[in-house]
Amino acid sequence: MIITEPKNKDQILKSLADVKSVFVVGCGRCATSCSTGGEKEVGAMVDFLKASGKEVLGSKVMEAPCDERIVIKDHAANTSQIDKADAILAMSCGAGVQVIAEVSGKHTLPALDSMFLGKTKRHGKFSELCIMCGDCLLEDTGGICPVSRCSKGLLNGPCGGSHNGKCEVNENYDCGWYLIFEKLKKLNKMDKLKEFRKPKDYSRIIRPRKVETK
Repeated sequence: MIITEPKNKDQILKSLADVKSVFVVGCGRCATSCSTGGEKEVGAMVDFLKASGKEVLGSKVMEAPCDERIVIKDHAANTSQIDKADAILAMSCGAGVQVIAEVSGKHTLPALDSMFLGKTKRHGKFSELCIMCGDCLLEDTGGICPVSRCSKGLLNGPCGGSHNGKCEVNENYDCGWYLIFEKLKKLNKMDKLKEFRKPKDYSRIIRPRKVETK
């Protein structure tokens, strides 16, 4: 899931300084789960914009603003309102903002900051699990990523600076390699620790990337 955080309200108003009318779009998936762009948050944003003197011509929580097919369908259903708006305020990740902008052809502004790809631990608490490096090695590390879970991104074991299973960079963080060690031990796969992992192929994440399945 893409974890997002709301932008400062003053920052949003600054980006809308030259905008008189706006259409607000939310996200029914990731941003809803993060409580940053669901029905409740979109409603609150609409009220805030109106109180700030903006004309809100409508709003829509799209199921997945990052899916062009869904955006095209939802745009068609709200064309009259969107076409009259000076801008769209998107309460979604950056991918959603860009898809909405491309489909609508309208000036589209972000209301959220995209933080990382992670898991939901409980409502309002998230942990980064993956940096989408394009060169996955989870099969060697018990399903725990050393690139994202180790503060130093080490591929071949701990740095030696951890204490009681905690990271020397930040004692509030678990040592990624301690977690890997314990998981491999539980799985009876300790032999994996003897394997040398070559430096990652970072050519896999040269931007922009595209994946087209057959």
